[in-house]
Amino acid sequence: MDKLLWTDVDTNQSHRPHGVFSVSFAELLWSGPVVGVRGRLILAHGAGAPMDSPFMTEMAERLGENGVRVVRFEFPYMADRRRDGGRRPPNPQARLLECWRQVWDAVNACEPGPWAIGGKSMGGRMASLLADELAPTALVCLGYPFHAAGKPEKPRVAHLATLATPTLIVQGERDALGNRERVAGYLLSPAIRLLWLSSADHDLKPLKASGFSHAQHLQEAARAVADFLGGGR
Repeated sequence: MDKLLWTDVDTNQSHRPHGVFSVSFAELLWSGPVVGVRGRLILAHGAGAPMDSPFMTEMAERLGENGVRVVRFEFPYMADRRRDGGRRPPNPQARLLECWRQVWDAVNACEPGPWAIGGKSMGGRMASLLADELAPTALVCLGYPFHAAGKPEKPRVAHLATLATPTLIVQGERDALGNRERVAGYLLSPAIRLLWLSSADHDLKPLKASGFSHAQHLQEAARAVADFLGGGR
């Protein structure tokens, strides 16, 4: 993978990056407060949607409103899709993890932490595989894919039993990739806290009959993440 390179970024404390900054294979999208920060989170996208999808954009905005500084980025396959429009499957896991490592190093070089890591679905799962290695302040997963679609017999939870990094997983009760009943049967580390959203799916969207709206669930998720990163865990 190409080496991450910053362009035109002033690392002076009074000129923190904000907006989009290019790197060699992708871009980093910075948002949220510069002062009065409750937490800092590097947030990766899911398998099928980019860093500026409606879900990622709204979550970043709501996190910012709750005092969380956010950096979003794209894995190489998604960055390639943005450039030429061609649909591609996710890169092999080893490349996804190496991308995470390079983004972690680049963000910390530009704006030294403390930083948490996490993401939506696949992005959060990749972060969870590296959390104890990178030693962030925390791990945040929004809709964790406890198993692949239609394959509950093959859970992706072995590493979660021994995870040492303080972790918050925000999960919909009816998530097709890990609902409340199924997840109750998994052995999870005591470092993991689960926030269950009523009647919500993998995108944290609830059934209309639940009496909750998608916006309410996203706001609850953002508040919970901000409290978690801000020491309320």
